[in-house]
Amino acid sequence: MFDLGWGELLVVGVVALVVLGPKELPNALRTISKLTKTARKLAGEFQSGVNEIVREADLEDARKVAQGISKGSISKAIEKAVDPTGDLKTTIKGVESEAKAAPPIGAPKPTVAPSPPLPAAETVNIAAPAAAATAATNESEAAPAPALETADAKS
Repeated sequence: MFDLGWGELLVVGVVALVVLGPKELPNALRTISKLTKTARKLAGEFQSGVNEIVREADLEDARKVAQGISKGSISKAIEKAVDPTGDLKTTIKGVESEAKAAPPIGAPKPTVAPSPPLPAAETVNIAAPAAAATAATNESEAAPAPALETADAKS
């Protein structure tokens, strides 16, 4: 604070010894030390008072911020950050409605009414179509099959 070196302190001590004398110098040093202690004590109280005022101001600001924020505004802010377009919310609501409409797991399956019996089929001679198929294959063996182009032939 005063930026006094050892040389300056020695000069001040010699001047005090000459001015006050060796008899009064110890009392003067005691008085100076008491004044220094008192000044430090006052400075500490002042600093603690300033710190308390700052803490109260910070607490008051924090209290105002806390009162300004309600649960609804927090949830809206989170919702806006997570799903800004609202697509996720509509998808979730659609899935919820489908889940509510579906039968619960383990529930008995709905019974299906039996279908009415089919009318009696006419008897068909199986041998006749088979004979026609063999005749067609015999004809295809006699006539040469048309040539098919393959991928190799085109290139």
